[in-house]
Amino acid sequence: MTDSEATANGVTARYHETETERVLEFESGGATAAIAQNVEGYAMLKVRPSADADELERYYGFDMALDHAAELLGVAPNDLPVPDDAADMGM
Repeated sequence: MTDSEATANGVTARYHETETERVLEFESGGATAAIAQNVEGYAMLKVRPSADADELERYYGFDMALDHAAELLGVAPNDLPVPDDAADMGM
């Protein structure tokens, strides 16, 4: 299991892997958002309001998923820090 964290612009990002998924969670001012992908790294990205919640939307591209996560948090997409372990998410 890989765990890493990054913080910038009032947003904390935490990346971890489960048996089935790669998960990137964001938190800012009490709001949360998560991006998940299968552990093999080839499936579409799922955007969720939290890591354990039902998906809201699926995206092929990491940039699109980050845009949606930023919208959920009420911040600009460029404000989201991405830990190095999660930088290769997306198709």
